Amino acid sequence: MTVSLEEAKNRLRRFAEVEAAGVSPLYQHLAERAAEDDDVAALLTAAQPGFETATLLFAAIHRAVQAEPFHELVNYYPSMGGSYGVDAAIWPLFRQFVVERAEKIRALVAAHTTQTNEVRRAALLYPAVSLAAKQAGAPIGLLEVGCSAGLLLNLDRYGYRYQTEQSGQIVVGPAKTPLGLHCALELGPEAALPSIPKKLAVAERVGLDRAPVDLGDEDAAAWLEACIWADQPERQRLFSTAAALQRKSPPQFVEGDAIADLEKAAALIPTTVPLVVITSHVLPYLSEDDRADFVAAVAALAGTRPLWWVSDEVYTVGLRHVLPDREDLVPVPGQPAFSVVGLTRWDGGVPTSAALARAAMHGERMVWLV
Repeated sequence: MTVSLEEAKNRLRRFAEVEAAGVSPLYQHLAERAAEDDDVAALLTAAQPGFETATLLFAAIHRAVQAEPFHELVNYYPSMGGSYGVDAAIWPLFRQFVVERAEKIRALVAAHTTQTNEVRRAALLYPAVSLAAKQAGAPIGLLEVGCSAGLLLNLDRYGYRYQTEQSGQIVVGPAKTPLGLHCALELGPEAALPSIPKKLAVAERVGLDRAPVDLGDEDAAAWLEACIWADQPERQRLFSTAAALQRKSPPQFVEGDAIADLEKAAALIPTTVPLVVITSHVLPYLSEDDRADFVAAVAALAGTRPLWWVSDEVYTVGLRHVLPDREDLVPVPGQPAFSVVGLTRWDGGVPTSAALARAAMHGERMVWLV
C-alpha cells in the first residue's frame, strides 16, 4: 500500500473540488461519491509510489469499461458513444461495475501510471517555444522530459487558432495539417498581445520517459485513450489524430530517468543545435527533492550548450525553483487549478525566468502575462 485509505479518499475529494469541477461533470460526480466509499477508494491504494492520483483510478476504470462495450455503464461514457448525462442511476451502476471487477481494476492501477497525452497543451507551449527559437536565431532541437508518446514534440506540425478580444483570431502553423487546435488567449493587466510566428523550425526531436509509449502497441495506445477523461470525446479525437501523425514520423525515444538520463537524451541532439527542454505536467510526479535536482540538472546542461527550458507546470512544483516569491501565480482557495507557462535560460549558471501565461490545465485557454 502506497497511500492510506483516508489519503486516497482525500485525493479523490480534492480532484472533484479542484480539477474536475466545471470541467468534467461525470468525473466530478463519481469522484465525490468515491471519496465517501471505502470499497472504491481503496483501489487507489494499489498505485505505484508517486502515482496515487484520482486520474489513475478513473483511467483504470475507463479501461475496464472499454473492454465491455455492451455494458449498461457505456451509456454514460461519451468516449464510447454514450449520451446519458449524470443522473441518480449512474453512481449505483458505476459502483456495482467497479466492485464486481475490483481485482481487475486493482491490477490495472498497480501496473500502470497516468500518461495523459493532452495534445491541446501544444497550444500553450507553441508561443513560448517560438520565443525561445527567436532568441536562439536558428532551428531548434526539442527534448521533452516525461514525453509518454511524444505528441507534444510535433507541436510545429499542428495548426493553431488563438481567439483574442483585441485582434480576433490569430492563425498560425502549417496551412495543411490534419490537426488544428483552438485556444482562447486573454491578456492580463498591462500585458501585450504576443507575436506568434506562423512557422517554427525544428531540427531534432527527442523524448525522455521512464516508459516511452509505442503507439504501434494496441494495448499501450488503448491505455493512453483510457487516461483521457471519458466525458470529453473531443480530447479523444485530437489524441487519435495526433497519434496518427506521430506514427508517420516518430521522434527518437530514450527510456530513462528525468534526472540521471537527461544528459544522455540531450546528447542525441548535436550541440550546434539550440536545445529547448520542455516539460508539461510532469514535475508533480517527482518528489520535492527530485524537482530541485531536475532543475539543477537542466541548469548544469545549460552550462555546456545553448539551452532554454519551457515549462507548463503548476507554479509550486515548476517555475518556483527559478522564479521564487510569485504568490500571484498560485490559485487562491476556491479558484480552479491552473498551470504557468514559463521560459527560463541560464547565463553563467544564473537563471533568467519569465512567467509568460496562466493556463487552463488541459490547454483550452491561457492568460498572457507579459
